[in-house]
Amino acid sequence: MKILHSRINNKRIYAFPSKDSFLDFITDKKKILIALNAEKLSNNDAELEKLINFNIGYADGIGAVRALRRKGFKATKIAGAEFWLDIISKYSDTKSFYLIGATNETIISTVEKLKVDFPDIDIKGFRNGYLEKGDNLQIIEDLIKTKPDFVFVAMGSPKQEFLMQEFLNKYEACYMGLGGSFDVFSGLKKRAPKIFIKLGLEWLYRLLCEPKRIFRQLSLVKFFFKITFDRY
Repeated sequence: MKILHSRINNKRIYAFPSKDSFLDFITDKKKILIALNAEKLSNNDAELEKLINFNIGYADGIGAVRALRRKGFKATKIAGAEFWLDIISKYSDTKSFYLIGATNETIISTVEKLKVDFPDIDIKGFRNGYLEKGDNLQIIEDLIKTKPDFVFVAMGSPKQEFLMQEFLNKYEACYMGLGGSFDVFSGLKKRAPKIFIKLGLEWLYRLLCEPKRIFRQLSLVKFFFKITFDRY
């Protein structure tokens, strides 16, 4: 199946009609999977835009989905917080993995839980996300040595995207940024209730839990205004 893509605010975004189509598309891809939402699509940083267009951006937010649909594409929301587990479920017995991010306690808990949920999983390595000077080079050396097929980096955006691009330049694999997904998977944090997710209001739940996000969420208002009046 050919996957179509479009440009929103000069950023390339793929219109995946389903999770399965996304899973099939990334087979043997050596790129970064980048979750695109209203905040990231509204960001006008030139380096971030270049990075997105070089890799594989997908609709992780309801705003991105609506923007694609207004352009005539059949697109579905693919939550990165779930999709990394779909990747592992599909490829756990044929591919290998490497995990970076969160605290020591969280990453260890995440790895232990993955081994329980996916007994055949091949985890080549893992470490926390608190990197100090020289750690990047050590990680690159370890990636080259262990040769994982997928590398998950949970450090927050866009920091994780730039870090993954640095790694990709030295070691080719399929990379994916996960933000706080390890915290959720390990049980440290809760994801939005299903009703919020179903209604496309996961952003509202996060705002209710963290009111300080209000200034970041203003990008949602601007974004919805622009897609409503076809300004993108």
